[in-house]
Amino acid sequence: MANMERGEFFLSKDEWVKIGGLTRQCVDACRIDPKYYTQYDVKKGLRDLDGKGVLAGLTEISEIKSMDVVDGKRVPIDGELYYRGYDVNGLIRGFLKDKRFGFEETVYLLLTGDLPNARELRSFRKLLGEFYTLPKNFVRDVIMKSPSLDMMNSLMRCVLNLFPYDPNPNDTSPENVMRQCLQLIAEFPIFSVYSYAAANFYKNNDSLVIHRPQTELSMAENILYMLRQDCKYTELEARVLDMALVLHAEHGGGNNSSFTTHVVTSSGTDTYSAIAAALASLKGPRHGGANLRVMQMFADMKQHIDTRDEKQVAGYLEALVDGKAFDGAGLIYGLGHAVYSISDPRAKIFKEFVAKLADEKGMGEEYALYAKVEALAPEIIAKKRKIYKGVSANVDFYSGFAYTMLNIPVELFTPIFAIARIAGWSAHRMEELVNAGKIIRPAYESVAARREYVPMKERK
Repeated sequence: MANMERGEFFLSKDEWVKIGGLTRQCVDACRIDPKYYTQYDVKKGLRDLDGKGVLAGLTEISEIKSMDVVDGKRVPIDGELYYRGYDVNGLIRGFLKDKRFGFEETVYLLLTGDLPNARELRSFRKLLGEFYTLPKNFVRDVIMKSPSLDMMNSLMRCVLNLFPYDPNPNDTSPENVMRQCLQLIAEFPIFSVYSYAAANFYKNNDSLVIHRPQTELSMAENILYMLRQDCKYTELEARVLDMALVLHAEHGGGNNSSFTTHVVTSSGTDTYSAIAAALASLKGPRHGGANLRVMQMFADMKQHIDTRDEKQVAGYLEALVDGKAFDGAGLIYGLGHAVYSISDPRAKIFKEFVAKLADEKGMGEEYALYAKVEALAPEIIAKKRKIYKGVSANVDFYSGFAYTMLNIPVELFTPIFAIARIAGWSAHRMEELVNAGKIIRPAYESVAARREYVPMKERK
């Protein structure tokens, strides 16, 4: 008989046998003949073979460009990413030239549609600082209770538990939703770092040290300040993390978590539920968890070959594609993207900062291995697979390595993504509410055969 003991769920052998039988029946019932996708012109994953997504909506928040039309034909180009019409490359060069941290400025741009002037940016940062606090007893009653080393689940729990503390949680007026979104943007780093500290204390018997965020620090600086017991970090460390936040802040309305935000928002639900749904989407290894797989892949590579030997590295990559190495999935993690073909602009920008950080940390040899894999992998994939568009490193290829050099625990890799992407989710939630009118409800074609009801006594 199923029972709960010490927080664990136990099933008898007989119960597992029954569950196994039900599972096999369910799996068999769920299988759809692939011919129907062609017959009904259904795009699996809502994407064509060349990566072009099925048009499901309109947005002014961001644009991903990977193709040009030349003489009526789609031609791959180096990837481009625009926030509210501004090339991300230009934004980042501007931050660097003026020696500013750019994430807060990026959040302002995504939410309002305009770049702030100096006064507006100061005012916005001060407003975010007003939300650098949690409700009374929230740390004790929510974060410290039932801690988990699965930080994304902890983050979802924190978001949903804000609902009863909010005097107007179901109010979807623009002003109230903006207030809720600003609160979440400011509190995501606190939720993430405090949840990790609590889990590390209870699960790993480590010391429990938590620091209050400082209103005069940037978001990137505050993450490092709160995470480290001595609160110390270098300027380069903070700038690398700031660039990671800027580059992960938004990526078009069609990415899984932003589309989830649109879908759930269109139902009329509250902000906390919509953002929790986006977090659930981001948790998936095909979305926000991809950089963890990259790190695990490199660890496996170093365990099985001499990574200084290029031939051995190439052989390992071929084994990966053949499904004979690592997890057998046939994937080189961090290579390829649903939209980009020739290059991911985020990876190209971030790679520069990763190289500088590797030099500061004495990790040049490790960086050289990443660069070697990035150079070898596209040719190996092209040789082994029939591909319909180019293959290049995506932003996840280098982000896990960067976070490791920043001494960010692997449990926080995906939450760092969420800390950045809450900016885009907030903008998309506002955009959906402003243009609301219909619940998002695409069609599914049923391919089930009609059957007559069978009385109980006649069933086999």
